[in-house]
Amino acid sequence: MKRSLRVLLVGLLALVSSGLAAQIITTDPALPTSGQAVTIYYDATLGTGGLKDYTGDVYAHTGVLTNLSSDNSDWRYVLTSWGTNTAETKMTRESANLYSLVIGPSIRQYYGVAAGETITHLAFVFRSSDSSKEGKGDGGSDIFVEVFKDEYTISILTPGHSVVADPEESIVFEAAANSTSVLSLFDNGVLVKSGTGLSLNHSFSYSSSGDHWIKVSGTSGNDMASDSVFVHILGVQAEAPVPEGLKDGINNVDDQTVQLVLYAPGKVHAFVVGDFNDWTPGSEARMTKDGERFWITLNMLELGKEYAYQYLVDGSMFIADPYSEKVLDPSHDKGISEATYPGLKSYPTGLANGIVGVLQPGQTAFPWEDSAFQPPESEDLVIYELLLRDFIAAHDWKTLSDTLDYISNLGINAIELMPVNEFEGNESWGYNPSFYFAADKYYGPAVDLKAFIDACHSRGLAVIIDMVLNHSYGQSPLVQLYYDNSSKKVTADNPWYNVDSPNPVFSWGYDFNHESQATKDFVDRVNRYWLEEFHVDGFRFDFTKGFTNTPGDGSGYDAPRIAILRRMANEIWTINENTYVILEHLAANQEEYELSLNGMMLWGNQNYNYGEAAMGYHDLDKSDFSGISYLERGWIVPALVGYMESHDEERLMYKNKTYGNSSGEYDIQDHVTALGRMELAGAFFFSVPGPKMIWQFGELGYDYSIDYDCRVCSKPIRWDYNTGKRRRLYQVWSALIGLKTSEAAFRSDDFTLTVSDESKRIEINHPDMDVRIIGNFDVVQQSVDPSFSATGWWYSYFEGDSLQVTDLNGTIALEPGQFQIFTTKKLSKPEITARLLEYEANPASFQVYPNPFPGWLQIEPVPENSRLTVIQSSGQVIDEMELQENQDQVDLSTLPPGLYFLIRRTRNVAPVYVKVIRE
Repeated sequence: MKRSLRVLLVGLLALVSSGLAAQIITTDPALPTSGQAVTIYYDATLGTGGLKDYTGDVYAHTGVLTNLSSDNSDWRYVLTSWGTNTAETKMTRESANLYSLVIGPSIRQYYGVAAGETITHLAFVFRSSDSSKEGKGDGGSDIFVEVFKDEYTISILTPGHSVVADPEESIVFEAAANSTSVLSLFDNGVLVKSGTGLSLNHSFSYSSSGDHWIKVSGTSGNDMASDSVFVHILGVQAEAPVPEGLKDGINNVDDQTVQLVLYAPGKVHAFVVGDFNDWTPGSEARMTKDGERFWITLNMLELGKEYAYQYLVDGSMFIADPYSEKVLDPSHDKGISEATYPGLKSYPTGLANGIVGVLQPGQTAFPWEDSAFQPPESEDLVIYELLLRDFIAAHDWKTLSDTLDYISNLGINAIELMPVNEFEGNESWGYNPSFYFAADKYYGPAVDLKAFIDACHSRGLAVIIDMVLNHSYGQSPLVQLYYDNSSKKVTADNPWYNVDSPNPVFSWGYDFNHESQATKDFVDRVNRYWLEEFHVDGFRFDFTKGFTNTPGDGSGYDAPRIAILRRMANEIWTINENTYVILEHLAANQEEYELSLNGMMLWGNQNYNYGEAAMGYHDLDKSDFSGISYLERGWIVPALVGYMESHDEERLMYKNKTYGNSSGEYDIQDHVTALGRMELAGAFFFSVPGPKMIWQFGELGYDYSIDYDCRVCSKPIRWDYNTGKRRRLYQVWSALIGLKTSEAAFRSDDFTLTVSDESKRIEINHPDMDVRIIGNFDVVQQSVDPSFSATGWWYSYFEGDSLQVTDLNGTIALEPGQFQIFTTKKLSKPEITARLLEYEANPASFQVYPNPFPGWLQIEPVPENSRLTVIQSSGQVIDEMELQENQDQVDLSTLPPGLYFLIRRTRNVAPVYVKVIRE
């Protein structure tokens, strides 16, 4: 069997046509080993062609892959940092677009690789001297050249994989050895040609159909080696209807039988190769054709055994099944630990080309225990958006299941998982999808994801998954099946994608054509699969603004797009009428309004406005976050999923600590003050009726920038934040979420936001109770009008105190960052055990007595221009008063029994503190 490829491109071409890939770099000798020198030749016209016709100096950015590399991105022994020009990495121009580089005196010495480390590949990206131009593999991939073991080796260089050819078609064979050899070429065991040297070439053609094993064997002294490749000569194509009831992809018939169906319009023939037929595209592996589809029945399989397999289409395209529920990746599976994915099947190295699918006859159904689960009403949703990679160091579903108490204790009732289906690479946000039916293995086995969802349902938590159906990336077999290497685009005859995206501003990967029936069918299959197989409760569809063929940036009203989304949502609701359909749309308000009337929910981004408010900047109404209200947008359905933070937005705590405003001693960039501003923002966020979403660790004041290292790079996982002052923020937000989800008033459609300036107010009216939230977003004290709806008793939620309102036009003085929530119904005071401020008594400069005190308190001394602030043990400011010089008593008889801190502030003197107890 053909053992391996001499050149491996980690990108589209390597997965489709390895024969062409080998032309980007050729080597002398043909089979380089680590202990010898090698000259590499780079053809700048191939791959991305970024250095084609370039006339300046060209340099190689180069390193190696070894047995210690975690994946193909883990280059080792890189000679220079990017952009550094050295003589040892400068290429020699052989002709206009052909360059050479001598790597010696040996590969190991050139790179300085340790003696005990096995070099498997040389790694390259070529660049201009100023790094403005790059030469890479197709699709922008790195370029890799195989390094053979330091032993006698023979390899068939051409063809690079099994061959399927027509009768009379010429097939060229080229074999090479790494030392002078006696070489022999056999066809099905019959000697065809022999010779002595470093290579042996021959051309074959066959007049009739059949299967052939071509073998090259050689001897050099006492050493012997061989290599072989399989050839199938095509006969008449069998045609028959696809058996009734089969769907595209894998169909498990019984414990030993699987039927496969491949949808490939315009393709001539297809084979299935895999563990079940030794990866040979022989006569028995050829699929029967039915118009636009090919199908085959696999018999005598072993119950429960995993079989890796691929399709070989039209003799040159190796693709994994687009409907694979598990795939094996030659580049990235090595980066998945045994702890993350126990017993992961090994990739069939030397047998397959690129990513392969996996089938398993007789799979055991998952034992779901969630039949009684009822997802929350959409308007009550409080969603926790989560990227598993940056939430749990182990990045696996089992460990995440162990943290569900943390999430549910916060009051969250839904978790939104960033993409969980297979995407390119391992460490990623996941918006570069490749396989839509396979759970990404970097997070663990699919069965563990099911167990996680089941565990969520047992706690009353809904699970929403992020689904990317705007585009795919180059590893998708749907792309590969119709890919034009010269234009780097999909071909016009592909059934799923637009050749060019109609959106010239916002475009990623390969753009789905959502007006194509094939795309509609595929989208429906994907959504049905995750609803039925994984019991997900909803989808957050990424960039639905792109679900259109209307040219432009997608911001304007688009009736065809509405029709596309309505059709998709209606199909989802035929499967489960309670499914959440959430769109990251961010388009024209009128369009979003119409979509909301059709039962869909829309993301509502208010990051900028809440950020400005939290930082204390209010000019030009920049802190006006009234857009968080669906009523303010003119909607009649609470379908706006509002958020202050998401995976895609800067963290508010980072903004506070980096850019926060200040006045005198009040500085929002101070850590404690910044946390207090997060409490303030939360009070004006969770209390607005309608669904809400927070980003992971926002409840602990996560303060690393979204651009830490880079925007999509891994971020520090700070579970140590779950203590002290940050823990108080968690508790406050938990109390706010509990208030929102338990009280009917927060489902009211009679509410108003007055939030355009420093003093902000929310008014909620409801038969059960009225609510008033007031807050000071300034950096100095403000008097705020609560606009109470009635005189009488109102109750402070966080303090448990009551306030008798006699003047509806009265104001309440609030310190900077302070807020109050008043209700007409007395509620249980939330238990906030963590303190925002930790005060220590300073008896040398500030004395009070008696302590504990009954009501009046003696204070000594009282300098001129002093103010006294009274703070509850929770950190909430509850009173402030001016002190007259030499005033020695204050009346605090209205305070309920408990622990308090008194702060005395005097001009030009540091504040002093004392702890007191009210009897």
